[in-house]
Amino acid sequence: EQEEEEADEEWPSLSQSAALARGTGGHPYECVEVDAEDERAIEMFMNKNPPARQTLADIIMEKITEKQTEVASALSEATGRPMPALDPRVLEVYKGVREILTKYRSGKLPKAFKIIPALSNWEQILYVTEPESWSAAAVYQATRIFTSNLKERMAQRFFNLVLLPRVRDDIAEYKRLNFHLYMALKKALFKPGAWFKGILLPLCESGTCTLREAIIVGSILSKSSIPVLHSSAALLKIAEMEYSGANSVFLRLFLDKKYALPYRVLDALVSHFLRFRSDRRTLPVLWHQALLVLTQRYKEDLSSEQKEALLELIKVHGHPAVTGEVRRELQHSASRDVEMMQLPPPMTD
Repeated sequence: EQEEEEADEEWPSLSQSAALARGTGGHPYECVEVDAEDERAIEMFMNKNPPARQTLADIIMEKITEKQTEVASALSEATGRPMPALDPRVLEVYKGVREILTKYRSGKLPKAFKIIPALSNWEQILYVTEPESWSAAAVYQATRIFTSNLKERMAQRFFNLVLLPRVRDDIAEYKRLNFHLYMALKKALFKPGAWFKGILLPLCESGTCTLREAIIVGSILSKSSIPVLHSSAALLKIAEMEYSGANSVFLRLFLDKKYALPYRVLDALVSHFLRFRSDRRTLPVLWHQALLVLTQRYKEDLSSEQKEALLELIKVHGHPAVTGEVRRELQHSASRDVEMMQLPPPMTD
């Protein structure tokens, strides 16, 4: 009980920090200026026929429709959307919770909401509360509760089906991200595996991630300490997936963290860039910047063969402000295979 009291008191200090942040300026949840030319360049690489986005509501409604022949379902009087077959008293309680979360600003949350992570049918219950209609402050509190109390796979689903759609809608509508939603994204990163699988990778795989979204979500990555294992796995996935311009932002941010990356990840990154040898489109400056950071941070971890291939690549894809620096990094550094050849032979008895 005491812990709950303390947890509920966390919100006022968060509001105070928001006011403080507004005073200092320069935060990505405030207005994000995006270079129009960069934005146009990135749009060229966006998926023109992206798969339909799924939210928690979409998935639960699909399940209800599938089971309508076996299980009775009711329509919500308020919204006209189908309701799962739950005890009427339970439905009534969580419709009440929905009303509270829609208007929530600060203070205690209903106990009925706090126990949702412990329920086997937590997704159905959450659906009844209509997460898409929650206030931004309620989204933060829900993320805090779910990050702490859900297992990794369940947290991933919450991040992917509730938090990510809400964040993307907010950025699309307001050209910035609400402070409470920004803090929710940050809080969710306490489960890095679920964060990558539920937020970052789906965002990259969508093929529709905008430059503004990449800058805002990326700012959380750049300010957070993330275990190398999770970051390596994310880098590998992004390097191997189909390219969309905003992915270069995330590659660059990870590379700038200067992790000791496994050779397998570095090889995948080199292959990622070499895939563009036959691509005749003009690549965005963000692509060139990501390549530059790779060569700056990891030049001595690349093989001489990889360096030669990259030098050939920049003859095809050059950028007046970046390519010269990339060439210098590649030409004036030791290579991993040469270093290995120069190692003294092992001692023998």
